[in-house]
Amino acid sequence: MYSVCSKHNIPHRNTGKWIVAQNEQQMNELQKIHESCKAIGVPTEFLARSEISSGEPDVRAEAGVLSSPSTGIVDSHSLMTYLEGAFLDHGGDLAVSTTVTSIEPLSSSTSGSLPGSSGWSITTVATDDASSPTTITAQNLINSAGLHAIPLSNSILPPSRHITPHYAKGTYYSYSGRLPHPPTTLIYPAPVPGLGGLGTHLTLDISGAIRFGPDVEWLPPTYPTSATNYTPNPDPNRKIKAISLIKEYLPCIDPSLIETSYCGIRPKLKGQGQEGKTGKGAGGDKEDFYIKREDGFEGWVNLLGIESPGLTSCLAIGEEVERLVYGDGDGEGLTNVKGF
Repeated sequence: MYSVCSKHNIPHRNTGKWIVAQNEQQMNELQKIHESCKAIGVPTEFLARSEISSGEPDVRAEAGVLSSPSTGIVDSHSLMTYLEGAFLDHGGDLAVSTTVTSIEPLSSSTSGSLPGSSGWSITTVATDDASSPTTITAQNLINSAGLHAIPLSNSILPPSRHITPHYAKGTYYSYSGRLPHPPTTLIYPAPVPGLGGLGTHLTLDISGAIRFGPDVEWLPPTYPTSATNYTPNPDPNRKIKAISLIKEYLPCIDPSLIETSYCGIRPKLKGQGQEGKTGKGAGGDKEDFYIKREDGFEGWVNLLGIESPGLTSCLAIGEEVERLVYGDGDGEGLTNVKGF
């Protein structure tokens, strides 16, 4: 990702990330993350007390800090613009504002052949003209439909292989103040097992502006079509709770300068009270992302539960999908991926 961003002038910055612990129990969670990162080759290290106080003087970390020095941020819109251009330049066709209404395997003349062995038929309609369906055929089909991905997968796979979708709304908060020592690093609290997220953490945009979030608000297990789901929760108690969590690791903030900003919805593979390897409530025995060439369905690759850091690990995910489709992939796919 860093190489691509540098080569194509995509704004980005290697900020690093700290995960902070306030007690022994939280340090145990950091140790689990450290061991998991070592297993997949992601560099992390515990910082000395002097490194903590000199690196981010305003941050409270009573028990310790696990640092991820390779973490960074990227201008998401610039990245997406580049990827769209590269796709079109290589002969791709892009159909936006389009809804998939059905997916079916093309019929095969070979008896006993697997579904998809002759390709797939995808029927779509434009969101502004549902009366004129369009059919697309493809030899391979990559299901990377975000919030729609699990329902699409369930429409093809047998009931025994269905996955229950879960959705978590997350609200972000802006900060109009200035800290005594402006942070240059992303600051995350120690994960809470089963929470469903990585805590209400401090992130930075390319300009250096601070924002906090997201928090976690579980939605009903149906696709969130209601427009109200995409509006930040006006309940003032959510903001009060967020401020309380932020002050645990950043006690010098001025609560009066924190405002509700925007929200998003994340697809989850596990529900409330369940947890993946990072404590995100995301993946259980399938880690945090589900990336797999589905056995018995030729040319079908599922990308399920792709939430953060799906954006910054998108190139690694793409390389893995290429391996599964064209290389010597065994179908199992990645159990985790390296993002920023």
